[in-house]
Amino acid sequence: MTSGNVASPAVRTPRTASGNTGAVGGRPDGERLSVEMAAELARYQRSLAAAPLSPDTRRKYAARVRGFLFWLETSGIDAGIHGGRDSLLDGDPLADPAARDGAVRDWRAWAKTVARHRATTINNTLAAIDDFYTRRGLGPAAARREALPRAAPKALTRREVLRYLRAVEHLEHPAAARDRVVALLPYYAGLRVGEVAGLDVDDVALSARKGHLRVRGKGRDGGKLRSVPLERPELRNALAAWLEQRATWPGAYESALLLNRRGGRLSDRSARTIVTNLGAQIGLGDPSDDHGFGPHVLRHTFATELLRAGVDVVLVADLLGHASTDTLRIYTAPTDADRIHALGLLTTDG
Repeated sequence: MTSGNVASPAVRTPRTASGNTGAVGGRPDGERLSVEMAAELARYQRSLAAAPLSPDTRRKYAARVRGFLFWLETSGIDAGIHGGRDSLLDGDPLADPAARDGAVRDWRAWAKTVARHRATTINNTLAAIDDFYTRRGLGPAAARREALPRAAPKALTRREVLRYLRAVEHLEHPAAARDRVVALLPYYAGLRVGEVAGLDVDDVALSARKGHLRVRGKGRDGGKLRSVPLERPELRNALAAWLEQRATWPGAYESALLLNRRGGRLSDRSARTIVTNLGAQIGLGDPSDDHGFGPHVLRHTFATELLRAGVDVVLVADLLGHASTDTLRIYTAPTDADRIHALGLLTTDG
């Protein structure tokens, strides 16, 4: 390693701790952490348990930090990136800021050149590593993030939107009224799936010709509140139908707008599954693909259609719950269809 780095504890053969699976970049690889590193991970997990993060975020952070700790004691030095052990400088990467910075930079180089992780995987792991060091009192490492390709988020075509809306309209099962609301909110109101599941009955205001939603966005302390108009009659009608059926639903005393079959709040995962299964039925994607069709694609479609229709970017950011318009720049990035259309405009002789 080159940049100031892993102390000798990182190079010794680890004493393994039962039940602690190492992971490089957060992926299980069948190896085990040493007793010392397992103790570090356990301390971090206890700190995470009290953090205002979702269970899924805690799980991912712990897995990524586990991978980094395993790399510290087994991988980075012998991977042959920059000349091996002779390039090491003194310092404990778990206690010394300079050694921390060097170790994290070398992990990033290894992840990029040896493990060949994607830029998003590297950046997500660096975010977890920063959280780990911050909770240790050292603060984040001085390590830059990888540049990400600026491709526009996946959005549905007009034909796909119509297929989807028709499928929603023709849902027929006992929970169809609820599922229509889940399926329409990301597209007609631009909500994140967590915002959909987080709605309470009191967050919905409906009248014959208008209405609005009170939405709690992402972030600590419940997230920033915003008001989203219920402009589309299709969405207002779906909400009214569900509220009527909800009154007879088992456990209707619950404050949540959307209920599972036991009467509790519908989870984020269940709401996402409703949308992905519906998309799979009409050929929009595989429900097992986390990066394929889902509520996020409907939200992206909401934003893309508004921006391409000329709606002011500040207004779109407000509707989406973004604090800055910079986040929306990616929605205006050219798509493959845009590139193909542009090249088709060239003059040809024939």
